Amino acid sequence: MDDAIKGFISNFSVRRALGGVGIDEFDDGASLKIGEWELVATMDGHTVSPLFFPGGDIGRLAICGSVNDLAMMGAKPIAILDSIIVEEGFSFSDLDKITRSMGAAAEEAGVAVIGGDFKVMPKNAIDKITIATCGLGLAEKGKVILDSGTRPGDKVIATGSIGEHGIALLSAREQFNLDTDIKSDVRPLWATVEAALAVGGITSMKDPTRGGLASALNDIAAKSKVSIWLDHSRLPIKKAVSAASEMLGLNPLEITCEGVAVMCVSEDRAEETLEAVRNTPYGREASLIGEVRGDRPGYVLLKTEVGGTRIVDKPMGEPIPRVC
Repeated sequence: MDDAIKGFISNFSVRRALGGVGIDEFDDGASLKIGEWELVATMDGHTVSPLFFPGGDIGRLAICGSVNDLAMMGAKPIAILDSIIVEEGFSFSDLDKITRSMGAAAEEAGVAVIGGDFKVMPKNAIDKITIATCGLGLAEKGKVILDSGTRPGDKVIATGSIGEHGIALLSAREQFNLDTDIKSDVRPLWATVEAALAVGGITSMKDPTRGGLASALNDIAAKSKVSIWLDHSRLPIKKAVSAASEMLGLNPLEITCEGVAVMCVSEDRAEETLEAVRNTPYGREASLIGEVRGDRPGYVLLKTEVGGTRIVDKPMGEPIPRVC
């Protein structure tokens, strides 16, 4: 997929504007430098199945997804535009539930829904509903945070336990019939990120959505030309997630999260940042999970429970389809 996307974007001759972040950075969003500010924009499409799942629904997911992408670039989320496309005959009751959920999530995140588009496709031309969202946020000029900013010596923090969203999705799919009380972690992260930013040591951030923690950290390691070394004993994984993953043959490091950030932080600010994150409602389970080194650039490595070390590769394919 990455190779295909990089091939497609070569069709666009102009790929950045007003001196900001462009498509070539392959980051969570782009930016435009305007006066003393950078307007950060992100775009995301949501095709999750089922539409309603333990802990959330496609509406909450759509808002939180864009809010979190803005936050990962250090931008305060300001506004959302949405495009909703439904299949002919889609339930008005379900659409009301979904849009109410969008409104509640936007209010929680402190963003305005300022515009959008709505269309209906013929029966069977689309699977029920898709929602695309465009998020807009503000950062001080020159202070946008990119995946390429991590440096050797940094520490790695996960702001919460991993894998819950993907397992919650599977538990709601009839063919799996999982008996678990795990709920999706879908939640807006700006308050958690804002607390961390106030400490001043963040060098890069990413939310481990598709491909989970493994994909997010591989992106950071490759773009920053560093290696990231994880300690398995410090990974925040709930027993129910571990058990379900083992039963299904899944790797918790590759399972999608929708309310967790992974932060690389300068060593001298790591403990203070961890404390600041833990003092926020969605950061209470935060953990320092590893460190950044200069050797073996581009690799993510995991110290196992038995004392060995193994490479954590970027997932080949999507372990759980239609998860966001």
